[in-house]
Amino acid sequence: MASEENTILTTIKKKLTSFGPAFFIIGYVVGTGSVTSMVVSGADYGLRLSWALLLSCFFTYFLIIAISKLTIVSGNSLLYNFKTHFGKPLTLFIMLAVLVLIISSIVGIMGIVTEVVVKWLSELSDGAIATSEIAVALFFIFILLVLFWRGKHASFLNIMTVLVSLMALSFVVTSVVVLFNPEMAFSALFEKKDSISETNGSIELVIAGLVGTTMAAVVLVSRSILVEEEGWKLSDLKRENKDAGVSMVLTFIISLAIMISAAGTLYVTDFKIENAIDMMNALVPVAGEFAMSLFAIGIIAAALSSIFPNLLLFPWLWSDYNETPRKLDKPMYRIMVVCIALAGMAIPIFGGKPIWILIASQALSPFVMPLITLFLIILLNRKNVMQQYKIGWAMNLALVCTFIFNCYMLTIALSGLSDYMK
Repeated sequence: MASEENTILTTIKKKLTSFGPAFFIIGYVVGTGSVTSMVVSGADYGLRLSWALLLSCFFTYFLIIAISKLTIVSGNSLLYNFKTHFGKPLTLFIMLAVLVLIISSIVGIMGIVTEVVVKWLSELSDGAIATSEIAVALFFIFILLVLFWRGKHASFLNIMTVLVSLMALSFVVTSVVVLFNPEMAFSALFEKKDSISETNGSIELVIAGLVGTTMAAVVLVSRSILVEEEGWKLSDLKRENKDAGVSMVLTFIISLAIMISAAGTLYVTDFKIENAIDMMNALVPVAGEFAMSLFAIGIIAAALSSIFPNLLLFPWLWSDYNETPRKLDKPMYRIMVVCIALAGMAIPIFGGKPIWILIASQALSPFVMPLITLFLIILLNRKNVMQQYKIGWAMNLALVCTFIFNCYMLTIALSGLSDYMK
């Protein structure tokens, strides 16, 4: 009996470890930004924007496959291929765009988590604990930099992943409760309402932010680094396709569950989200009086587990661009990390509405996606790059449709950000 149990456990472990990069994508995408976008989308528009989530996951699947195949066949990272075949200026533009996405994401995420923590501590202590958002932000930045400096972050990130998973599971359970609630018609979640709060952003901004957090340019650019780290070869192409499929299916299920939870608890009651802590009301049906604590702990974990990779990503990309080893103990890279981390002080110091700043930061991702997709299409059809592994008509059609979708999302993002700036 014990032998059978060991065999089963070994099989499960092998299955899980075979999807390494997939779980990185899920862990990165389903974080503070995703929770914020899905909750706001569900609370303000019900499930009317679920089409954007579905299409972004669908097209992201093809982009992941394309980037991974290019990396495996060429033996080089995405940015190195871009620099070699399209020149330094365009590659530097993409890197600069990714840096803007990284910094804006950290600004929004830290704004969300500091607001949630201050409110949570005040509620837990009945007002006895009154701390400032600046102090909270400095505390979290200090923790992240210490972990980076000492290089002992693996166990910490594993713990954060477990906490995020608990919050995600709570949203999934809540969505099931909502769907099987006999007192509510499912069609009600798709009904159009005119009672949207004036403090909320436009529907275009929400759509762009929703797509931006799912089809995240930062994640896609870093995909080639993960594939290189895994050491995948041509024999692993099928495994890579399966990995991409798992990542997008689970991302869609978890994100849709968050949206359903918000739609079934907030949208149907016309509850308007004004502050970050308001989002915890989407967990009340399952968590009850513990909803605030569960949400706060989950958001803290999601924030830290999202910010830490963001701190490392630009030095990684810079190393790839310069064809140097990814050794982050160099003084230049440490200075980069510290400067990027300090961007998290922006909202605590200067103020602003963190929910909409975070969604607006995610809405920036569609600005660079058409260029990345176009470059991928060109490279994947070049014989001197792909040799006999050039993509066929089906993959070309999928990527062309992805390019069209990205261009459409760019127009949506421009409209949404224009309204937001006004």
